[in-house]
Amino acid sequence: MERSILVPEGLEGERVDTALSRLLGLSRSVAAGMAESGDVEVDGVKVPKSMRVTTGARIDVTMPKPKEPLSIVAEPVPGMNVIYDDDAFVVVDKPVGVAAHAAAGWSGPTVIGGLAAAGYQIATSGAAERQGIVHRLDVGTSGVMVVAKGEHAYSVLKRAFKNRTVDKTYHALVQGLPDPVVGTIEAPIGRHPRKDGLYAVRTDGKHAVTHYEVLEAYRSASLVEVKLETGRTHQIRVHMSATKRPCCGDLPYGADPVLAQKLGLNRQWLHAVKLGFEHPETGEYVEFESDYPEDLATALERLRAAQW
Repeated sequence: MERSILVPEGLEGERVDTALSRLLGLSRSVAAGMAESGDVEVDGVKVPKSMRVTTGARIDVTMPKPKEPLSIVAEPVPGMNVIYDDDAFVVVDKPVGVAAHAAAGWSGPTVIGGLAAAGYQIATSGAAERQGIVHRLDVGTSGVMVVAKGEHAYSVLKRAFKNRTVDKTYHALVQGLPDPVVGTIEAPIGRHPRKDGLYAVRTDGKHAVTHYEVLEAYRSASLVEVKLETGRTHQIRVHMSATKRPCCGDLPYGADPVLAQKLGLNRQWLHAVKLGFEHPETGEYVEFESDYPEDLATALERLRAAQW
């Protein structure tokens, strides 16, 4: 299918892939791939993904064929423990290296696949591969996560997350000492302009608010408790990086690789320690916690014992 679009004034000077991403609702990597494949013309001329567009220019695009819908693959997930289970929802302790659900480009284990393999029945509306998903944790972030089992719980919990009535608490080990030691970071977050898959503080991003408090301070890093008011992708990682205090081990967001090696970290030190919300059926407030996994606990002990 072919599409023709005129560049609006608001996209003057943007790269072709960025403009297509915003105009057509595509990911920037998909838009860039279309340009690299010769499927994008500006005013009748094939252009590279990095070309800047001007107001009123005509972009002609040959759209990619729709992808086959994803499905749930029932696959056991070693190390994923069920913290709580009832008729409305199940709470799991998600290990690192596990995605919330299937997605294009991800072939690893998922929370939904692990639950299916364990015999849990999840039946909710929405995309088939995202059954029961009301919130997500990054693949590289571990901790407590809730999955709705039925339609009513799914609706109530999704609304609770959207309305910010869920208490989400994380612990993060960040480089240096945040100043002040108790504070709030309020800065909009959007896709990184140059690095696919990453995010950044951007004036045109989505509203994001992170509250933090230093729990322990050491010479090279600090353990902080973080409470999220909003739930943007990579929010803690982006906000901490933007304040020059990236999560230890988070190399994509500017963490020191030497410190990461000293701590034995192969991922960001970030863990969802607590999740609290009103039970979707009873209205009673419930709260669930997760201990640090071995890699994060070991890194923290190394820091506590270190002289650097």
